[in-house]
Amino acid sequence: MIQIQWLGHSCMKIMWDEYTVVIDPFADGYVPGLRNIREKADLVLCSHGHGDHNAAELVQIQKGKQAPFELLKISTCHDDKNGTLRGMNTVFLLQGSGFKLVHMGDIGCPLTKEQVDLLKGADVVMTPVGGFYTAEPDVIKGMMDEMKAKVVIPMHYRSETFGFDVLKPVSVYAGLCGNVVRYSEDTLEITKEMKPQTAILTY
Repeated sequence: MIQIQWLGHSCMKIMWDEYTVVIDPFADGYVPGLRNIREKADLVLCSHGHGDHNAAELVQIQKGKQAPFELLKISTCHDDKNGTLRGMNTVFLLQGSGFKLVHMGDIGCPLTKEQVDLLKGADVVMTPVGGFYTAEPDVIKGMMDEMKAKVVIPMHYRSETFGFDVLKPVSVYAGLCGNVVRYSEDTLEITKEMKPQTAILTY
């Protein structure tokens, strides 16, 4: 069983069988309106070094379990100027048991053909959609289409109660998409039977 819980901003908790991964935990009080991160996991991953993505010390690591997936780290840029504005970004690809999950971090640049080929056909892609610090919503939508992502989980946007003011609301990205599904909870169970969709989780 695979479940994905949105802990706010770009922080995702992936529960894959009995193995837990937390990606991009943010520092206490760093993102307006969000609860502090206090999690236990078998692995913590950070896409880059900014305070809203790299508070690995807030995740208590449990050791001894074998990961049920292979992890591939793909180097990209945080901006469209070869990293000269905001540095580098890591995209995480988790593959196992016939599933393919992708966390885009703070992607700010187009993907190369080789990177698209690696990521193509993912069951789930977690991607920023708020723009400003990352690629803009229309660019992200084109990227998701190119990757042929089945289920897209938007992250890194603002609402009336949380997020940075400069980010766009999720409605901007959702307006570009068909098959938008709004969930009343923060956790989504991933199955092969899921229909293609943009899955908006509730914080």
